[in-house]
Amino acid sequence: MQLSPLRTRLLVGTLVAVAFLGALDHTVVATSLATIAAELDALAHMSWVVVAYTLASTTLMPVIGRLGDTIGPRTVFLVAIAVFLAASVACGFAQDMSALIIARIVQGIGSSGIQLTSQTLVAHIAAPRDRAGYMSIVGAAFPVAIVVGPLVGGIITDTIGWPWIFWINLPLGGAAFLFALFALPRIPRSTARGPMDVAGAVTFAVGMIALVLSVTWFGEGGGVHAVIAAVIAVAGFCAFVTAEFRAPMPLLAPRLFANRRMAVATALSGIVGIGLLSVTSYLPTYVQMVYRVSATVSGFVPIATVFGMLVAGLVTGWLVARTGSYRGVAIAGPVMSAVGLIAMSLLPVGVPLWLPTALMAIVGIGTGAFMNLVVAVAQSSVPIENVGAATAGVNLVRQIGGTVTTAVIGGVLGAGVTARLDAASATLTPQQVHAAAESVQSAVADAYAGIMHPVFAALAVVYALGFVLALLLPRGRIENDAPGSAPTGAPAQRTPSEERS
Repeated sequence: MQLSPLRTRLLVGTLVAVAFLGALDHTVVATSLATIAAELDALAHMSWVVVAYTLASTTLMPVIGRLGDTIGPRTVFLVAIAVFLAASVACGFAQDMSALIIARIVQGIGSSGIQLTSQTLVAHIAAPRDRAGYMSIVGAAFPVAIVVGPLVGGIITDTIGWPWIFWINLPLGGAAFLFALFALPRIPRSTARGPMDVAGAVTFAVGMIALVLSVTWFGEGGGVHAVIAAVIAVAGFCAFVTAEFRAPMPLLAPRLFANRRMAVATALSGIVGIGLLSVTSYLPTYVQMVYRVSATVSGFVPIATVFGMLVAGLVTGWLVARTGSYRGVAIAGPVMSAVGLIAMSLLPVGVPLWLPTALMAIVGIGTGAFMNLVVAVAQSSVPIENVGAATAGVNLVRQIGGTVTTAVIGGVLGAGVTARLDAASATLTPQQVHAAAESVQSAVADAYAGIMHPVFAALAVVYALGFVLALLLPRGRIENDAPGSAPTGAPAQRTPSEERS
């Protein structure tokens, strides 16, 4: 679909602004959680402000992706913005934790629609090769939000009050909604119609909710309820796969993954979630304990990681848009990240802080090189009427990988600290550790290093697997044919209507 240069720039700017809002709400709440929970007198349920948002946004991904394919991404995008803004208002006015959690669930649904359809719309307005460049620009919202979110949340909470971390969405989101009304083209609905895959939606929701509950409870110490939830999750996902093979219009059609490009791109997206997004949550604590620095200084390590992701994503998006070549980038990225993580696992305690900062920047560069690229590759591997489902599949695997691995690392870190330190030292905050005797500081540093170094090594193995997967990508280029066409060398796929005929 050809748009004028002005309308294209306006549309991309709108997509970036709204994608930033959706990504920001993943991070802006973090520094305000303790204040919110204290004012609403619900410290025991504090984590559910984040869990509810993540759970809702992840669970609805396949449904939103399929809706974008059937009724059009423009409609879904506008409705998602409206839902997100309405829920933001409700979050700020919440008088108790139950009301806030319900509003966060609705907000998570809106955020999921924003994130997915932002990427889906790129596939409809841009030729396949150009998508990589646009995707890198829209995708830049996520790493920027990781850095800016906690800072913005802290400033707002300390000055004008925590409700404004939600209400601040209104002016930017409202303006973006008005711009979207003008800039978004009316995209024809897909000719492939069928009943909504209710069985798939229900079974996936059951599996996803049980999975999030399981990993959350395992992170809090496990128990029988965590095991039961894990069993329900496995059963739910097995039922979901069965339902997808039987549904006339499945949420995630199994035949899409018969395309090798689509399958490998989806797997590489999972590597991003498992290999990097999970560990960034624990980097500040690790740096504070091992390198004995303040919380402010410890923030430079994740900032360097995110900055590497941002720069690499923009550069590789530009290169692929110019040349159409993507396989080399997809192969080199996991290798670079694996090397950085291996080096992190071998760092002795006491090295200068600039060294882990530089190494994690390398990890970020390697990940950023293919993080947004795999979305464009997946979209270019399927017919245009399935691009929403393909986009949902790629994002879904990344989200699940990051969610599960974050909980696993948290559990390993908690259990490891308890096992390696005495009860008094294991419960010390970073500030208390820095004020303690030298022997206590050394013991804590050795304990955290002894736990996290094997974690870095394990994540390096994950990236090594990503390198092997990238080698399976077929050779060829993404060519600037009509949007929705497959890359050169990719096997053609028939539409559902063609298959029925």
